[in-house]
Amino acid sequence: MADFTADIRDVKFILFDQLGIDKLAEHEKYADFAREDMEMMLDEAYKFAREEMAPVNASMDREGCTFEDGKVTVPKDLHPLYELYNELGWASLSSSPEYGGQGAPESLMIGCCDFFFGANVSFNLGALLTMGAAHLVESFGTQEQKDVYLENMFSGQWAGTMCLTEPQAGSDVGASTTRAKKEGDHYLIEGEKIFITFGDQDITENIAHAVLARIEGAPKGTSGISLFLVPKFRVNDDGSVGEFNDVVCSGIEHKLGIHATPTCSLVFGSNGGCQGYLLGEEGGGMKAMFQMMNEARISVGVQGSSMAGAAYQGALNYTKERLQGPDIRNFKDPDAPRVPIINHPDVRMMLMKCKAYVEGMRALVLFTAYCEDMTHVTEGMERDKWDGFVQILTPICKAYCTDTGFRVSEIALQCYGGYGYCSEYPAEQNLRDSKIASIYEGTNGIQAMDLVGRKLGMNRGMNLMTLAGMITQNIDAHKEHPVLKDVSTAMAKARDVWGAVNMYFINSAQQKLLMVPLVNASNYLSMSGDLLMGHFLLAQAGIACDKLAALCEEAGVDPADAKAVRALAKENPDAAYLDGKIKTAQYFAAYELPLVAAKGSGIQAGDMSAMYTIFEGEGQD
Repeated sequence: MADFTADIRDVKFILFDQLGIDKLAEHEKYADFAREDMEMMLDEAYKFAREEMAPVNASMDREGCTFEDGKVTVPKDLHPLYELYNELGWASLSSSPEYGGQGAPESLMIGCCDFFFGANVSFNLGALLTMGAAHLVESFGTQEQKDVYLENMFSGQWAGTMCLTEPQAGSDVGASTTRAKKEGDHYLIEGEKIFITFGDQDITENIAHAVLARIEGAPKGTSGISLFLVPKFRVNDDGSVGEFNDVVCSGIEHKLGIHATPTCSLVFGSNGGCQGYLLGEEGGGMKAMFQMMNEARISVGVQGSSMAGAAYQGALNYTKERLQGPDIRNFKDPDAPRVPIINHPDVRMMLMKCKAYVEGMRALVLFTAYCEDMTHVTEGMERDKWDGFVQILTPICKAYCTDTGFRVSEIALQCYGGYGYCSEYPAEQNLRDSKIASIYEGTNGIQAMDLVGRKLGMNRGMNLMTLAGMITQNIDAHKEHPVLKDVSTAMAKARDVWGAVNMYFINSAQQKLLMVPLVNASNYLSMSGDLLMGHFLLAQAGIACDKLAALCEEAGVDPADAKAVRALAKENPDAAYLDGKIKTAQYFAAYELPLVAAKGSGIQAGDMSAMYTIFEGEGQD
């Protein structure tokens, strides 16, 4: 099994050179996080991922989780890893210092997750869900709830989950039948939830479940849903863990991937003794839960991009070592030496596709996290701008990065040939583990409908206009660039197609043709993601050109001399990295960006055949 590697250089390039997150330290909230501190944390996170998380990833996958006599057992290697993870403070990196957290910027935490998800996704899922549940308590809980739960959850001593889905109510959360009956200072919870990630386990002394339920007499639909804090074990007055709270695990799922993650079915109150405590207001459950869901959706987007990054790095390392066939220029010579397969044109094209999408997705999720940071240090219209970015980019992060991440993992596996299909190499587990990300936290089709149905028109369309303005500013900045003007031209064409589709949707809505954007929602989200990939790669290439020119000047090389620059890149890793940034933007503009026009053409064709086709047996008994 090959060692895990991640591109920490690229993470730092995006965070500091492209986004400039070190400037966050100018604000009081992040004053303790100077650039050198953040770089040190990234170094330590990468070290932890390589030395602790990745080495047990395969063994945890092979052992999996077990369910016996009503108890869930996680892989044995997960226990010491969890203890060390919490001991080193990774669990509370971006959490509130008031309750034991470190208060780091969200963008820094997401940068660390680039390594953590890539190294061991099953483990990282549980850790992030606990933080999401804790943030719910922090935002909507009473002071007493905060005092009891937050420090225990931020330290990792207690875990947390999100409980929405029921057998008959998946994406249709409003169909939930879980009930809550008022009794004194608490509610009695009764119902069943399924697909609960880390819903039960044997690693923490307690689990705090965030549960959606309907209070007796509440209206049907989502407006009648409330949110409750339901511990696995009740909490005594002194804060210690008390008696069992009638939360029973009835089984775990047997899944394609993430085998080390227990995906549980939970039964609340089968014996009438499950106590829950209201979080927030009655009927405010969905509003509150959307906070956690949106946090989780960005995290799942990171999951898609980082697992793609791990898959690409593994394929890259393999293709540099695997000898197969002669150089293409000597293919007729039977005595020609065998060369690493990275020399073969088709392999290089697969690697280039992976590299482009990984670096674009990484920039997208880190930028979105940075926008979230900026909402905490700005006010008024400036804050509205950053929040607008978060709103419109969240469904794209989740859906585009998980769909594309899975495809990158598949292409990376292809680079191994037959070995990629075998468990001796990490590619097959990565492919299995990555598929779930497009399904949970709202399937990607739901993300697409959220984008076209809610986010495009939010704030009277200003969020969309601000996004378009950012892209246009980038295009204009490079339209006369001696190296990147062709990339800028390609971006302008793609931007114009995207803009035409936006107008097509607006016109359709005005004509009450509401099915048009919904039928095309997934294609629209996909083309938006493609455009954003081009945008971020172009911006990176512009920065890289300036830095490469400075290196060339130091080395006495003419930056306009392609052969001389290539020779410098072969001997200077910094030059190779920067030149690679430029080549990646050029590749994407030539091979991938034209997909925007193709998807835009399909959307505007107005075809409704999917809605009018009678599929085999449809409507028949």
